Amino acid sequence: MKNQSQLSGFHPVRPHQLFQEEVHDSYKTKGKLPEPTVCPDCGAVFHEGRWQWLTAPAGAHQASCPACHRIRDHFPAGYVTLTGTFFPAHEQEILHLIQHLAEQEKSEHPLQRIMAIEKTAQGSLITTTDIHLARGIGEALHHAYQGELEFHYNPEQLLLRVNWVR
Repeated sequence: MKNQSQLSGFHPVRPHQLFQEEVHDSYKTKGKLPEPTVCPDCGAVFHEGRWQWLTAPAGAHQASCPACHRIRDHFPAGYVTLTGTFFPAHEQEILHLIQHLAEQEKSEHPLQRIMAIEKTAQGSLITTTDIHLARGIGEALHHAYQGELEFHYNPEQLLLRVNWVR
């Protein structure tokens, strides 16, 4: 006797059989850059397979790093929205925390940068060149001030929206 899956034409798929769609990030470096390569905009150096803050050697190749490319195109990878009644009363303190975190991350990871901090009718909007920095800002705010924290990740666009309310 045939079971229900055989009658309906349905065949279960095991996880190892799933087709993994290739993720296309137009801001990720295509192929391997020649080493050393320096970004003419920010001065970061591509060395040993990653972007680093190093002194650019004479005669280094030139190519824009992904962060400078995003900044030039005005195309953020992360959005952090800050709202709530607590925010206006502590705005300078909160923005100082965010700037300090961003500088610390940028010193270790050249591709993680704040693109802009804009005032909105409800609070502020921070745009970043990297989803990890956006997540880190949200987590730092939640750790320091509690409040409500939401993450909305869009894998098709490699985009993270972080909402912090207090």
